[in-house]
Amino acid sequence: MDAYVLDWANLLLRWTHVIVAIAWIGSSFYFVFLDFSLKPPTDPALRAKGVDGELWAVHGGGFYNPQKYVVAPPALPEHLHWFYWESYWTWMSGFALFVVLYLVNADTFLVDRNVHDWSGFAAAATSLVFLVGFWVAYDAICRVFGPRRHGDLIVGALVFAVVVLAAWLACRLFAGRAAFLLTGAMLATAMTANVGHWIIPGQRKVVAQLRAGQPVDPVHGQRAKQRSVHNTYFTLPVLVAMLSNHYGWLYQARHNWLVLVALMLAGALIRHAFVARHKAKVAGRRVPWEYAGVGVAIIVAVGLAIAPRESAEPAAPAAGASGAAAAVAPAPGLVTLAQVQPVIEQRCVICHNATLHQKNVELHTPERIQANAQLVYQQAVVLKTMPLNNATQMTDAERALVKRWYEGSMRTR
Repeated sequence: MDAYVLDWANLLLRWTHVIVAIAWIGSSFYFVFLDFSLKPPTDPALRAKGVDGELWAVHGGGFYNPQKYVVAPPALPEHLHWFYWESYWTWMSGFALFVVLYLVNADTFLVDRNVHDWSGFAAAATSLVFLVGFWVAYDAICRVFGPRRHGDLIVGALVFAVVVLAAWLACRLFAGRAAFLLTGAMLATAMTANVGHWIIPGQRKVVAQLRAGQPVDPVHGQRAKQRSVHNTYFTLPVLVAMLSNHYGWLYQARHNWLVLVALMLAGALIRHAFVARHKAKVAGRRVPWEYAGVGVAIIVAVGLAIAPRESAEPAAPAAGASGAAAAVAPAPGLVTLAQVQPVIEQRCVICHNATLHQKNVELHTPERIQANAQLVYQQAVVLKTMPLNNATQMTDAERALVKRWYEGSMRTR
């Protein structure tokens, strides 16, 4: 029952997380588009009011005319809409999901003793250090190097180096699935911290200064703009890291940290192409799609690099071999259920039996294996997400055996 309750908590938290994340990313992307798409107003009355840029748009059968003021309108409205709840709820729901799935089950989801042999408590504590530590390092880089000449380039290079180091370290400490997700989560934590620590407080100070009739300190707007731009570049890297936990062939790759870094870099380049497109459209220049092209090329290169290699028929097992090892090298032809069953008994039945049937899947009898054949093929062969963290050390040869059995059985139906 406890596992069933946790599954429901997982579902509801994940659902909430996706909903509020869509709201946050949508508003973030819209305002980035808006900032880079505004044109100086042609109406003298608008310029006299302090309007620095405007945009005419049509949507849902109506016409919209967003306007941006240099600082603020002459009379500040009493009611202002603040964009922050989407960010806060995205982080809170995501962290709650991380607690329910990863921290509560740290020994299962965070620890892979073939990667690093330590306790679930130590892994859980270190995962929290990752979340806080990246924010501290990133924030220090922005504050120290951001105001300098070519500050944006320096900050970008240093933050990228920290992300690479963090991805490498995470993949040396945690199970691959957790390492990928944790790297994305530390970026997401920095994004929400940007909103909660700099963007919203800075805007509140500006509003307070305006209402008090005091001069507005421009540093608040500069910081808010800097962190907002960083957030838009973090978005696609965060998303690919979060989605990767559904694709075992990514986080189980030999050099999985390089796979993660490459995909995150590709996401940032593709996002830059769209940001640059907004600027180019307003300026009447060519859209620099080459950034997106490089991003796509990186993705293709990763796909080719980690693609499974077709191997020749496995050699015969050594003399005296038995059980799963002997079953891996069958004679050419169709693979039978009897040949696959020893592999499943050794690698899968520990979590999928009559007493413990994770995800309501039982594999302890030939009949149950046959009934769940499609699930076994999907999870162990196609996605390679099972066994979880490959805790039972299922080999590529064994996965290939299951593949031949399933595909052969499908052909004979």
